[in-house]
Amino acid sequence: MNLDLTGKTALVCGSTQGIGLASAIELALLGANVTLVARNEEKLREAVDTLDTSAGQLHRYVVADFADRENVKDAIENYLRLVPDVHILINNTGGPSGGPIIEADTDQFLKTFQMHVINNQFLAQAVVPSMKKAGYGRIVNIISTSVKQPIVGLGVSNTIRGAVASWSKTLSLELGQFGITSNNVLPGYTVTSRLDAVLEMRSKNSGKSKDEIALEMQSAIPIRRFSEANEVAAAVAFLCSPAAASISGVNLPVDGGRTESM
Repeated sequence: MNLDLTGKTALVCGSTQGIGLASAIELALLGANVTLVARNEEKLREAVDTLDTSAGQLHRYVVADFADRENVKDAIENYLRLVPDVHILINNTGGPSGGPIIEADTDQFLKTFQMHVINNQFLAQAVVPSMKKAGYGRIVNIISTSVKQPIVGLGVSNTIRGAVASWSKTLSLELGQFGITSNNVLPGYTVTSRLDAVLEMRSKNSGKSKDEIALEMQSAIPIRRFSEANEVAAAVAFLCSPAAASISGVNLPVDGGRTESM
Protein backbone atom coordinates (compact mmCIF):
# COMPACT_ATOMS: atom_id res chain seq x y z
CA MET A 1 0.00 0.00 0.00
CA ASN A 2 1.43 3.36 -1.03
CA LEU A 3 1.08 5.82 1.84
CA ASP A 4 4.17 7.83 0.96
CA LEU A 5 3.68 11.60 1.00
CA THR A 6 7.34 12.52 0.56
CA GLY A 7 7.62 15.71 -1.46
CA LYS A 8 3.98 16.65 -0.88
CA THR A 9 2.98 19.81 0.96
CA ALA A 10 -0.03 19.85 3.27
CA LEU A 11 -1.90 22.89 4.57
CA VAL A 12 -3.66 21.92 7.82
CA CYS A 13 -6.16 24.31 9.42
CA GLY A 14 -7.00 24.46 13.10
CA SER A 15 -3.84 22.53 13.81
CA THR A 16 -2.56 23.59 17.23
CA GLN A 17 -4.67 21.05 19.11
CA GLY A 18 -7.11 18.18 18.83
CA ILE A 19 -7.85 16.46 15.53
CA GLY A 20 -6.14 19.18 13.49
CA LEU A 21 -2.81 18.76 15.26
CA ALA A 22 -3.14 14.98 15.27
CA SER A 23 -3.73 15.06 11.50
CA ALA A 24 -0.65 17.22 10.98
CA ILE A 25 1.41 14.77 13.01
CA GLU A 26 0.21 11.80 10.94
CA LEU A 27 0.83 13.58 7.64
CA ALA A 28 4.37 14.45 8.72
CA LEU A 29 4.98 10.82 9.67
CA LEU A 30 4.06 9.87 6.09
CA GLY A 31 6.72 12.27 4.83
CA ALA A 32 4.72 15.40 4.00
CA ASN A 33 5.90 18.95 4.48
CA VAL A 34 3.25 20.39 6.77
CA THR A 35 2.10 23.97 7.19
CA LEU A 36 -0.01 24.60 10.26
CA VAL A 37 -2.71 27.28 10.19
CA ALA A 38 -4.25 28.77 13.33
CA ARG A 39 -4.61 32.11 15.13
CA ASN A 40 -2.27 31.62 18.11
CA GLU A 41 1.37 32.03 17.04
CA GLU A 42 2.84 30.75 20.29
CA LYS A 43 0.85 27.52 20.04
CA LEU A 44 1.76 27.21 16.37
CA ARG A 45 5.46 27.38 17.21
CA GLU A 46 5.04 24.71 19.84
CA ALA A 47 3.02 22.50 17.48
CA VAL A 48 5.54 22.73 14.63
CA ASP A 49 8.21 21.37 16.96
CA THR A 50 6.18 18.17 17.49
CA LEU A 51 6.21 17.22 13.79
CA ASP A 52 8.47 14.50 12.42
CA THR A 53 11.41 15.63 10.28
CA SER A 54 13.18 12.30 9.78
CA ALA A 55 12.63 12.42 6.01
CA GLY A 56 14.00 15.95 5.74
CA GLN A 57 10.57 17.60 5.81
CA LEU A 58 10.31 21.36 6.10
CA HIS A 59 7.42 22.45 8.30
CA ARG A 60 5.99 25.95 8.56
CA TYR A 61 3.07 27.79 10.10
CA VAL A 62 0.66 30.55 9.11
CA VAL A 63 -1.06 32.81 11.62
CA ALA A 64 -4.68 33.37 10.56
CA ASP A 65 -7.94 34.01 12.38
CA PHE A 66 -10.81 32.22 10.65
CA ALA A 67 -13.28 34.66 12.17
CA ASP A 68 -11.70 37.38 10.00
CA ARG A 69 -12.09 36.68 6.29
CA GLU A 70 -9.65 39.36 5.12
CA ASN A 71 -7.04 38.20 7.60
CA VAL A 72 -7.25 34.65 6.26
CA LYS A 73 -7.08 35.89 2.67
CA ASP A 74 -4.00 38.03 3.28
CA ALA A 75 -2.21 35.34 5.31
CA ILE A 76 -2.75 32.58 2.75
CA GLU A 77 -1.87 34.75 -0.23
CA ASN A 78 1.39 35.76 1.46
CA TYR A 79 2.13 32.10 2.24
CA LEU A 80 1.51 30.99 -1.35
CA ARG A 81 4.02 33.54 -2.61
CA LEU A 82 6.60 31.65 -0.56
CA VAL A 83 5.23 28.12 -1.07
CA PRO A 84 3.23 28.06 -4.33
CA ASP A 85 2.66 24.31 -4.53
CA VAL A 86 0.18 22.75 -2.10
CA HIS A 87 -1.00 19.17 -2.64
CA ILE A 88 -3.14 18.59 0.45
CA LEU A 89 -5.71 20.83 2.14
CA ILE A 90 -7.22 19.89 5.49
CA ASN A 91 -10.18 22.12 6.34
CA ASN A 92 -10.79 22.06 10.07
CA THR A 93 -12.48 24.77 12.11
CA GLY A 94 -14.07 24.64 15.56
CA GLY A 95 -17.84 24.52 15.69
CA PRO A 96 -20.24 27.13 17.10
CA SER A 97 -21.72 27.07 20.57
CA GLY A 98 -24.62 24.71 21.12
CA GLY A 99 -28.28 25.23 21.83
CA PRO A 100 -31.70 24.70 20.22
CA ILE A 101 -31.80 25.82 16.61
CA ILE A 102 -34.99 27.83 17.11
CA GLU A 103 -33.20 30.00 19.67
CA ALA A 104 -30.12 30.68 17.52
CA ASP A 105 -29.59 34.24 16.35
CA THR A 106 -29.36 34.67 12.58
CA ASP A 107 -25.96 36.33 13.01
CA GLN A 108 -24.67 33.07 14.46
CA PHE A 109 -25.60 31.29 11.22
CA LEU A 110 -23.87 33.96 9.15
CA LYS A 111 -20.71 33.90 11.26
CA THR A 112 -20.51 30.09 11.19
CA PHE A 113 -21.19 29.95 7.44
CA GLN A 114 -18.35 32.41 6.94
CA MET A 115 -15.92 30.46 9.11
CA HIS A 116 -16.64 27.14 7.47
CA VAL A 117 -18.10 27.33 3.97
CA ILE A 118 -16.68 30.66 2.78
CA ASN A 119 -13.19 30.06 4.18
CA ASN A 120 -13.17 26.54 2.75
CA GLN A 121 -14.13 27.95 -0.64
CA PHE A 122 -11.38 30.56 -0.56
CA LEU A 123 -8.74 28.03 0.49
CA ALA A 124 -9.78 25.57 -2.20
CA GLN A 125 -9.66 28.27 -4.87
CA ALA A 126 -6.21 29.27 -3.64
CA VAL A 127 -4.62 25.81 -3.81
CA VAL A 128 -6.50 23.89 -6.51
CA PRO A 129 -4.47 25.45 -9.37
CA SER A 130 -1.25 23.97 -7.96
CA MET A 131 -3.02 20.62 -7.40
CA LYS A 132 -4.11 20.58 -11.04
CA LYS A 133 -0.57 21.37 -12.13
CA ALA A 134 0.78 18.47 -10.07
CA GLY A 135 -2.00 16.08 -11.11
CA TYR A 136 -2.38 15.31 -7.42
CA GLY A 137 -4.67 16.87 -4.85
CA ARG A 138 -6.40 15.88 -1.64
CA ILE A 139 -9.03 18.00 0.08
CA VAL A 140 -10.26 16.59 3.38
CA ASN A 141 -12.84 18.38 5.49
CA ILE A 142 -13.08 17.44 9.14
CA ILE A 143 -16.72 18.00 9.99
CA SER A 144 -19.15 15.90 12.05
CA THR A 145 -21.39 12.84 12.10
CA SER A 146 -24.26 15.34 12.20
CA VAL A 147 -24.02 15.21 8.40
CA LYS A 148 -25.62 11.78 8.62
CA GLN A 149 -27.51 12.11 11.90
CA PRO A 150 -28.22 15.57 13.40
CA ILE A 151 -27.04 15.98 16.98
CA VAL A 152 -29.60 17.34 19.42
CA GLY A 153 -28.52 20.65 20.91
CA LEU A 154 -26.14 21.58 18.07
CA GLY A 155 -28.59 23.22 15.69
CA VAL A 156 -26.33 25.76 13.99
CA SER A 157 -23.49 23.28 13.69
CA ASN A 158 -25.79 20.65 12.16
CA THR A 159 -26.91 23.13 9.54
CA ILE A 160 -23.51 24.43 8.49
CA ARG A 161 -21.77 21.04 8.61
CA GLY A 162 -24.37 19.80 6.15
CA ALA A 163 -23.57 22.70 3.85
CA VAL A 164 -19.86 21.83 3.95
CA ALA A 165 -20.64 18.21 3.06
CA SER A 166 -22.66 19.30 0.02
CA TRP A 167 -19.92 21.70 -1.02
CA SER A 168 -17.31 18.95 -0.78
CA LYS A 169 -19.39 16.48 -2.80
CA THR A 170 -19.77 19.05 -5.56
CA LEU A 171 -16.01 19.63 -5.58
CA SER A 172 -15.40 15.90 -5.97
CA LEU A 173 -17.55 15.84 -9.09
CA GLU A 174 -15.75 18.78 -10.64
CA LEU A 175 -12.15 18.01 -9.71
CA GLY A 176 -11.81 14.24 -10.02
CA GLN A 177 -10.64 14.48 -13.63
CA PHE A 178 -7.56 16.37 -12.45
CA GLY A 179 -6.43 13.76 -9.91
CA ILE A 180 -7.96 15.73 -7.04
CA THR A 181 -10.22 14.10 -4.45
CA SER A 182 -12.50 15.74 -1.91
CA ASN A 183 -13.75 13.84 1.12
CA ASN A 184 -15.23 14.47 4.54
CA VAL A 185 -14.13 12.80 7.76
CA LEU A 186 -16.92 12.77 10.33
CA PRO A 187 -15.63 12.47 13.89
CA GLY A 188 -18.00 11.23 16.53
CA TYR A 189 -17.40 11.92 20.20
CA THR A 190 -13.65 12.43 20.30
CA VAL A 191 -11.43 13.37 23.23
CA THR A 192 -10.88 17.06 22.43
CA SER A 193 -11.70 20.44 23.95
CA ARG A 194 -14.87 20.43 21.83
CA LEU A 195 -16.10 17.29 23.57
CA ASP A 196 -15.38 18.85 26.94
CA ALA A 197 -17.56 21.83 25.94
CA VAL A 198 -20.39 19.48 24.96
CA LEU A 199 -20.11 17.64 28.28
CA GLU A 200 -20.17 20.97 30.12
CA MET A 201 -23.28 22.10 28.24
CA ARG A 202 -25.17 18.85 28.83
CA SER A 203 -24.17 18.80 32.48
CA LYS A 204 -25.47 22.34 32.95
CA ASN A 205 -28.75 21.57 31.19
CA SER A 206 -29.41 18.29 33.00
CA GLY A 207 -27.98 18.87 36.47
CA LYS A 208 -25.91 15.70 36.13
CA SER A 209 -22.15 15.60 36.54
CA LYS A 210 -19.86 15.58 33.52
CA ASP A 211 -18.75 12.05 34.42
CA GLU A 212 -22.35 10.85 34.45
CA ILE A 213 -22.99 12.46 31.08
CA ALA A 214 -19.81 10.93 29.66
CA LEU A 215 -20.84 7.43 30.77
CA GLU A 216 -24.27 7.88 29.21
CA MET A 217 -22.74 9.00 25.94
CA GLN A 218 -20.22 6.16 25.90
CA SER A 219 -22.96 3.61 26.48
CA ALA A 220 -24.46 4.60 23.12
CA ILE A 221 -21.17 3.93 21.30
CA PRO A 222 -20.66 0.31 20.20
CA ILE A 223 -16.96 0.37 21.18
CA ARG A 224 -18.04 1.81 24.58
CA ARG A 225 -15.54 4.67 24.64
CA PHE A 226 -14.78 8.01 23.04
CA SER A 227 -12.47 8.05 20.04
CA GLU A 228 -8.97 9.46 20.33
CA ALA A 229 -7.83 12.33 18.09
CA ASN A 230 -5.07 10.22 16.54
CA GLU A 231 -7.64 7.61 15.46
CA VAL A 232 -9.54 10.22 13.48
CA ALA A 233 -6.26 11.60 12.14
CA ALA A 234 -5.30 8.17 10.80
CA ALA A 235 -8.37 8.25 8.54
CA VAL A 236 -7.52 11.78 7.43
CA ALA A 237 -3.96 10.81 6.56
CA PHE A 238 -5.05 7.72 4.61
CA LEU A 239 -7.44 9.77 2.48
CA CYS A 240 -4.51 12.05 1.64
CA SER A 241 -2.31 9.20 0.48
CA PRO A 242 -1.77 7.81 -3.04
CA ALA A 243 -3.53 4.63 -1.89
CA ALA A 244 -6.82 6.53 -1.59
CA ALA A 245 -6.80 7.88 -5.15
CA SER A 246 -10.16 6.31 -6.02
CA ILE A 247 -11.96 7.43 -2.87
CA SER A 248 -13.72 10.73 -3.47
CA GLY A 249 -16.97 12.40 -2.50
CA VAL A 250 -17.54 10.29 0.61
CA ASN A 251 -18.57 11.05 4.18
CA LEU A 252 -16.51 8.77 6.43
CA PRO A 253 -17.67 8.47 10.06
CA VAL A 254 -14.94 7.77 12.59
CA ASP A 255 -17.18 7.37 15.61
CA GLY A 256 -16.84 3.89 17.06
CA GLY A 257 -19.98 2.83 15.18
CA ARG A 258 -22.32 5.28 16.91
CA THR A 259 -23.94 6.67 13.76
CA GLU A 260 -27.01 4.53 13.09
CA SER A 261 -27.41 5.32 9.38
CA MET A 262 -25.49 3.37 6.75
